[in-house]
Amino acid sequence: MAEVILHIENLSKIFEVRDGSFFAKKQKLHALNNVTIDLYEGETLGVIGESGCGKSTLGKCIVRLHKPTTGSIMYQGFDLASASRAQVKPFRKDIQMIFQDPFSSLDPRMTALQIIEEAFIIHEIEPDKKKREKMALEILREVGLDAQYAHRYPHEFSGGQRQRINIGRALALKPKIIVCDEPVSALDVSIQAQVINLLKHLQKRHGLTYLFISHDLSIIRHMSDRIAIMYLGQVVELCKADEIYRNPLHPYTKALLSAIPPENPMEQKEKIHLQGDVPSPIDLKAECPFVTRCPMACEQCRKEVPALRDVGDGHQVACFCGYCKPSITCLEQPLPSHDMF
Repeated sequence: MAEVILHIENLSKIFEVRDGSFFAKKQKLHALNNVTIDLYEGETLGVIGESGCGKSTLGKCIVRLHKPTTGSIMYQGFDLASASRAQVKPFRKDIQMIFQDPFSSLDPRMTALQIIEEAFIIHEIEPDKKKREKMALEILREVGLDAQYAHRYPHEFSGGQRQRINIGRALALKPKIIVCDEPVSALDVSIQAQVINLLKHLQKRHGLTYLFISHDLSIIRHMSDRIAIMYLGQVVELCKADEIYRNPLHPYTKALLSAIPPENPMEQKEKIHLQGDVPSPIDLKAECPFVTRCPMACEQCRKEVPALRDVGDGHQVACFCGYCKPSITCLEQPLPSHDMF
């Protein structure tokens, strides 16, 4: 089995927000709540969930664009979460990020060549300008852009080409881990396939490890070796990609996967319609985050937050059904499609 390259334990991120006027009292917005994940060398860990569940916040904490409130991010025996910006800098070469918006993440005043070359300058990779340019050109070619594109500015490229520049910038420092924050969501479907194939090719060639964030269930299945389901800042289920589609255990996972259209358009598929309100991430209560929408919620769900636990073969789920019954049979029952409340 592959070694753990990144260990995230009890990671939390709380933002202070104001409700209304500037003089209003600050409130705590819980973007991440005690997330614990191991990232294995060479794998693609897919992270999926609805908007606002904390996927992007998790990725930004890993690359230290956000400083975590509590918890640890262990890489090569060093805790990135508690380190200062100066202490983190040497590790930034190993952990890079591809952003969602291929246009706003590029400096409009720099050419494609300068954008790639900037990474070499910041990390003092190569002092000779001509050698730096040659290295940047090789990276542009590797991501599918010829030398003729080197001196063009971001507004002169298509969306897919701009995302290739973003991928090249992430690849420039020869990282070991790349956080892909919905890298194809802003692209046309035909271009999405090209970029996905490029990412898989680069992973195989360079032995990269991906944390792949997406809201597209089909893309996440195609890319991932394992999948983590997030809900309201917490990981509620984590297991191998095929297993989570074949045998989902958490009620939220079942509802999420029921939204996938059937491969055969003539096939009738029961869709689970969740009812109830999504809890606010501000000043969360000490209860299961899914309790207001879950048809199997019990009294324990309203008093405690379920921890992520292994139910066999690396399949982890955060649900109290396994605690209050001798088996997980209750989790294996299909959810009703009618109104839950």
